Amino acid sequence: MALTTVDANTALVLIDLQNGITGSPTTPYSGAEVVARATGLADTFRAHGATVVLVRVTFAPDGADAPTGRTESPRAGGTPPEGWDVIVDELAGHPEDIVVTKRNWGAFHGTDLDVQLRRRGVTQIVLAGIATSFGVESTARAAHEHGYHVTLATDAMTDLNEDAHRNSIERVFPRLGETGTTAEIVELFEKTRP
Repeated sequence: MALTTVDANTALVLIDLQNGITGSPTTPYSGAEVVARATGLADTFRAHGATVVLVRVTFAPDGADAPTGRTESPRAGGTPPEGWDVIVDELAGHPEDIVVTKRNWGAFHGTDLDVQLRRRGVTQIVLAGIATSFGVESTARAAHEHGYHVTLATDAMTDLNEDAHRNSIERVFPRLGETGTTAEIVELFEKTRP
């Protein structure tokens, strides 16, 4: 087990667990498996009064607020279906949760995530979501750069490509924080709570 500790003020940050993303074909876990594990984490954090942050990605219908830099890979085109950017029902509906809307891969740039966490005295974040090598990794990198202790729930994230997922889990995340399964995180989290 790579986990060593969970700070007294740790927040759960869930990336892009929304209708239009969780139904996409992913590997090594399905969106439904990730949502189920993330829901278990969120329920545990809420039961102990810890901060839960639900991050969603969306863009204006005309795409005017989407990133504009040149890329070699084509961007998805067309108008997304109605409700694609709505947090999944399993996680939504908890007024104490913080909802952050982003327009980039990472959840820090252009949002109030850092302000929301710092106002609550958060020193550590547990990350999960879709996709491992995009939104989760981008957020983990920024969290590390912002000085947070980062824990990554490796079985509560998945990707569009298994090699990309594995690269993040095996090569990138150990340099940004600590990794563990949801069960390991819950066990350690509950040991630190009164």
